[in-house]
Amino acid sequence: MGIRVAVAGASGYAGGELLRLVAGHPEFDLVTATAHAQAGQPVAAVHPQLAGLDLMLGGTDPTTVADADLVFLALPHGQSAALAASLPSTVKVVDLGADHRLRDADAWAGWYGGPHAGAWTYGLPELPGQRAAVAAATRVANTGCYAVATTLALAPLIAAGAVLPTDVVAVAASGTSGAGRAAKAHLLGSEVMGDLSPYKVGAHQHVPEIKQATGATTLSFTPVLAPMPRGILATVTAVPTGDADPREVLAAAYADAPFVHVLPAGAWPHTAATAGSNSCHLQATVDVDSGRVIVVSAIDNLGKGAAGQAVQNANLMFDLPETTGLSTFGVAP
Repeated sequence: MGIRVAVAGASGYAGGELLRLVAGHPEFDLVTATAHAQAGQPVAAVHPQLAGLDLMLGGTDPTTVADADLVFLALPHGQSAALAASLPSTVKVVDLGADHRLRDADAWAGWYGGPHAGAWTYGLPELPGQRAAVAAATRVANTGCYAVATTLALAPLIAAGAVLPTDVVAVAASGTSGAGRAAKAHLLGSEVMGDLSPYKVGAHQHVPEIKQATGATTLSFTPVLAPMPRGILATVTAVPTGDADPREVLAAAYADAPFVHVLPAGAWPHTAATAGSNSCHLQATVDVDSGRVIVVSAIDNLGKGAAGQAVQNANLMFDLPETTGLSTFGVAP
C-alpha cells in the first residue's frame, strides 16, 4: 500500500489532471475522488481520457477524504479553507485554490473578499528556501497559474538586484482551461476560436500573490484569453539597475531546478513545448530601444501552473524526489 491520496474537486480540469498524475505515480495510491454536481458518476464518465480508472466520484465532505494520507484540494477559490480546517492534523494537504496563498489579510479582503483563512507554506519550491519549507510543511498553498509563470521569470532578477522592483509590467496569454470547466458563454468554441481577448485588465487577483512572491512593489498585469485549451505564455518586463545579463542571472538561479529550463541564447519559449509537462521554459534579453529587461516564460497551466506543481510539492512533503511521477518533457506535436 502506497501513500493514500484523495482529490477533492476532481471533476474540474485541474482535478482531472491531478487524477491522471496521481494514478500514474509510483508511490501514490489514489483512493478517493470527490465532486459536487458530478458526485455519483464514474471518473471516466467525467474525464474520458481516464478510461480504465475504476473509481466513482463521491461527495465532497470531510468524512470522505479524512482517512487519506494526502489530500489535494482542487476546489473553487473560497471553498478550500472550511474543508481543510475539518481535516485531522495528521493529513497532509495541498490546496490548489487561493484560500491560503496570501499573508496579508487586507490583500485577501481587497482582491477576493470574505474572511482571511490564514497563510500556509507557499508552494513554489524554486524560490529561495521554499524547497525546505515545503518539505517540512503539512499544509501547502499551491501557486496560481499566472503567478508561477510570472514569478519564475521575475523573482531571481529582483533578488539579485538586477532590476528594479517598481514599474514591472507583465502580459500573459492563457488557454481556456485556466477559466475552469463551468459552462460560460464567453468560453464557447465559437467565441474563443480566432480571437484574443483581455480580461480583468488592471485588476487581476494574482497581482498580490505575484508581488508577495517576487518582491515587486508595483505591477501592471494584463491577462489574455487565447484560443488554445492549455498553456501560458508570459512576457515580463522590468527596468534594469545595471548591465547584468538577465539570462545569466536566471541560469544561475535555476541551475539545480529540474523543472525550470533557461533556453539556449536565441531560442524562445512557446506553450506547445511545455504541454503535458511540469516544466517552465524561460528566455531573457534586453530591449535594444527601451533598455528594459524582457523575460518570456512558458508553462502548461494545468501542469506547472496547477496539478503538476501540486504533485511536486507533495513529493517534497513525503520526502520523495520532487520529480517523482512528473515529466520534464512536453508532448508534441
